[in-house]
Amino acid sequence: MSAYLTHGRIAGGVISTPDLNAALRDYHDCLGLRIVEQGRLDADLAASWGCPKSAGAPFAVLQPESGAHCFLRLVEAPLPADFKPTRSYGWAAYELTVQDVFGWPQRLQGSGFDIVGPPKALEGMPYFVPMQVTGRGREMIYLNEVAEDTPASDLPKARSLTDHIFIAILATPDREASLQWFERALKLDISTSYTLAYSMINNAFGLGSDYRTTITMVQKGRLPIVEVDDYPAEATVRQGDPDMLPPGNAMITLAVDDLDALDVTFIAPPTRRGGAIYGDRRVVTVRGFAGELIELIEIGG
Repeated sequence: MSAYLTHGRIAGGVISTPDLNAALRDYHDCLGLRIVEQGRLDADLAASWGCPKSAGAPFAVLQPESGAHCFLRLVEAPLPADFKPTRSYGWAAYELTVQDVFGWPQRLQGSGFDIVGPPKALEGMPYFVPMQVTGRGREMIYLNEVAEDTPASDLPKARSLTDHIFIAILATPDREASLQWFERALKLDISTSYTLAYSMINNAFGLGSDYRTTITMVQKGRLPIVEVDDYPAEATVRQGDPDMLPPGNAMITLAVDDLDALDVTFIAPPTRRGGAIYGDRRVVTVRGFAGELIELIEIGG
């Protein structure tokens, strides 16, 4: 298991997509992630996620050229016709650290990615320049070029054109309750809060451009992990078959020191799993306060 992994580090994200081959053209050919595994989803693994109907689904595992131990898994799944990103509780986006963010609009031409937010500096946050895209499964991906560390966190500069997920964004019906869950259940730290005009949320809900949202970072020391966002009252539970992976941004994988030390309820008992992601470590999946799926890899055992 890579020394890159420490308690709380994001080891991957799962994306539901309606057409795996088309999605691979986007993530491999366009974003430049390398394919490290392909196949059909094992029934035992799908059951451990609480998603037994996802068993047998075609999948692919991709890794950044930097070699970071952080993997994007694309899993083929039906896309509900009325699913819209950034309107429901659960994982709202994955933030990838990239190089040359202002060059990405041209690189994405002809791909299955739609640009929903061109590269733009954020109000009061000079630490990185983000842009936002949605993929074929209506997953939301932020491509962020890091400029500097924040006063409270260390932000990773990309070591390849497209590098690893360094923050996952969570939409929740109760920000404070979600923050307390991460602190109690996963032994993570509540860090800085920001209040800003968040264009992705304002556009998704038809709010005015001056509507302001409060967001709070969950970290381990100076390592950023999850951004927890307040969502408007119009937000809903993520739609889709409850026995399958959710549509869009479906699940994240975190490294933890000791599964037995956590205050969580496992969907299924811990199981040792092999492969590039797991490295023959014990793995379980849990649900957070907002119903989000979080897979945990034990790195201390």
